[in-house]
Amino acid sequence: MTAARPVGASSEGVRKSMRANKGRDTKPELALRRAVHALGLRYRVSIRPLPKIRRTADLVFTKAKVAVFLDGCFWHGCPEHHTKAVTNAGYWAEKVTRNRERDAETDRLLAEADWVVIRVWEHDDPDKAAIRVAEKVRARRP
Repeated sequence: MTAARPVGASSEGVRKSMRANKGRDTKPELALRRAVHALGLRYRVSIRPLPKIRRTADLVFTKAKVAVFLDGCFWHGCPEHHTKAVTNAGYWAEKVTRNRERDAETDRLLAEADWVVIRVWEHDDPDKAAIRVAEKVRARRP
């Protein structure tokens, strides 16, 4: 009996690469956090805006009820920069589709709970994104 390869990994090298992908503290996320912090805002990092729903936002402003998600171009199907996988293309296309569906569901669930969702692509200018975030947070502060 041979050992089964993990679903999604077409080789051991791909599996190692997948495992090395960070779930938080990526370069784009750190740049956004620095820019938001420089505007005088304080936030929580990598928490669930709604504890009963298993979705983690990258920056959370609990009092203002603003959740910021920094989406990777590959993982979330950026219309501008998403590239299709060559190896195991069907699996990855389905995964990106599921991610986008989950993103839409997350946005809906948070909106129903009176949260504002801000989505930022990894390629967006962090200073411009930070200004968008600051405007929403300041407008919603109690």
